[in-house]
Amino acid sequence: MVSIIIPSYNCKDYIIETLHSVLNQTFSDYEVLIVDDKSTDGTPEVIKSAINLDKRFRLVLFDKNQGVTVARNKGIEMASGEFIAFLDGDDLWEPAKLEKQIDFMKKNGYPFTYTYYEKIDSYGNPSNIMVTSPDEVDYRKMLKSNYIGCSTVIYNQNALGKIYMPNIRKRQDYGMWLKILKITDKGYCLKECLMRYRIRPDSISSNKLGLVRYNWRLFRTIEGFGVIKSLYYLFYNIFNKIIQRSR
Repeated sequence: MVSIIIPSYNCKDYIIETLHSVLNQTFSDYEVLIVDDKSTDGTPEVIKSAINLDKRFRLVLFDKNQGVTVARNKGIEMASGEFIAFLDGDDLWEPAKLEKQIDFMKKNGYPFTYTYYEKIDSYGNPSNIMVTSPDEVDYRKMLKSNYIGCSTVIYNQNALGKIYMPNIRKRQDYGMWLKILKITDKGYCLKECLMRYRIRPDSISSNKLGLVRYNWRLFRTIEGFGVIKSLYYLFYNIFNKIIQRSR
């Protein structure tokens, strides 16, 4: 079984489409753990109407806003499946995403995998921009750039155990991939575009200066690197982003 972790916060305009992308999966052996981080726009009511009486879905409501890291970690804590998959409340999966990726993992014995994805705008229109990833990554390679889209990832918790995201406001997914790669040698890419990543102008990830700050905190505080080593990998991340943008 796959445990799908969906954090939600003020995404009522997108969450139904996201949940339908789960319901439309060709793979049906899953549970969905939706953790709402005290939305103020009616998102929980929209979720309840979308999941109806489907017993595979569970909605957890926080009584105060705690941030996406706490929401995702609550989902991980509750997860009972062999596999854990992440899907943000405004992203979309292609219908065969779970089936193809679980088959890829089982056939090859891979405990940590990810896929390509496409960027879409806030209205769901395609950008014709596909984000690719390296065939495989290890810890040292990942320090140079976050090559992995969060909503593409599946990891085998039976093989790796429950792994939680570091409690920082942004780059917590990047920190988690680094934690995983300290446990297993490599992560592997299924080279197909199986997720659509929604670009919203109000998202935290749209603040590029903020992302630099959180990368710095990740290297200094979470990874425990000194100033020189942190600067080295920070500049590597910035350089790789510039290269990716110029392609």
